[in-house]
Amino acid sequence: MSAVWDTKDGRRRVRRDPPTIDDAVLAAQGMAEDDVDAQVEIVMSLMAVSAEEARAAVLKNGQRKDREAARFTVAGRSGAPRTVVVERRTTRRPLSTTRPIVSGAVAASLRNRI
Repeated sequence: MSAVWDTKDGRRRVRRDPPTIDDAVLAAQGMAEDDVDAQVEIVMSLMAVSAEEARAAVLKNGQRKDREAARFTVAGRSGAPRTVVVERRTTRRPLSTTRPIVSGAVAASLRNRI
C-alpha cells in the first residue's frame, strides 16, 4: 500500500506497511521482559489476535531475543562510567541591513562634530 503524488521535483511515493505480529512481539518483549503471559496480553491487545496465536508468536520469537542480546557488545572498559556531553548551540541571527532612522536635529549635530 503506497501513496503517490506529484511535486515540482517529480513523483513522490511513501510506502506504508501495516505492523506485523513480530513487531508486536518485539514491543511486548521490551515492555515485559520476563513475563510471557504479560507479553501474550500485550500482543493480543496490539494485534487483535487470539491467545493461541499470540502465545505461539511470543514463544517463537522468545529464543531469537536471547541470540540478539548476545551479539551486541560495548567497546571500552567494563564498568567504566560513560560521559555524555550536551552542548547548546546558539542560533544565528541575521544582521540588520537597514540603518536606524535619525531625526533631522540629531543628524545636523552629528555633522557639525565632524
